[in-house]
Amino acid sequence: MSKNADDQRNPGTATEPHIARRGLLYIVSSPSGAGKTTLARRVLAADSNIEMSVSVTTRAARPGERDGVDYHFADRAKFESMKDQGDLLEWARVFDNHYGTPRAPVEAAIRSGKDVLFDIDWQGAQQLSEKMPGDVVRVFVLPPSGEVLEDRLKTRAQDPPEIVAKRMAAASSEISHWPEYDYVIVNANIEQSVASALAILSAERLKRARLLGMSDFVRTLQSAL
Repeated sequence: MSKNADDQRNPGTATEPHIARRGLLYIVSSPSGAGKTTLARRVLAADSNIEMSVSVTTRAARPGERDGVDYHFADRAKFESMKDQGDLLEWARVFDNHYGTPRAPVEAAIRSGKDVLFDIDWQGAQQLSEKMPGDVVRVFVLPPSGEVLEDRLKTRAQDPPEIVAKRMAAASSEISHWPEYDYVIVNANIEQSVASALAILSAERLKRARLLGMSDFVRTLQSAL
């Protein structure tokens, strides 16, 4: 039996064509403790074509964090230098520390068709949206309740009680920015939340504007008909 005959009998066996695509910037934001970091890690583990944007920060490393993997840890002078030279796509001050996104690796990734995931706050999301509006996909993660949010902050045991109280006090202000996002996930069940996040990613990859090679593919397809 010929390959063409086999494909006609089993249409699902056809080889998927490669169509050049521009990568996207997948932004996940939430108040501290709502679960965005866990959600981001699960998305990264489930999909090999998305990579984490590694932010620069002036805060001290937490136990288990590695420089260059979790964050690029820098002093204030280095951070200010990167900002002044235009080496950061976005930056923000959060709880007396500074965070920013290095420009070069992000731009290289999306040009090559690789997606980049951002675990950043609403300030960073606004700046990325202003600078690269056609590339961003914004997802806001909400906790199912205030009580659950406080429990999560206490359970993770990474911050002293006064910081937990400070984060709870800031949560309402952070949540007020949810209408600025394209999608909202209420993170009551992590498995369902991960499924929703992956569904959003799959749909956004199929947007016509990102499929740079689609015109060539369609012309080739039409010429063969």
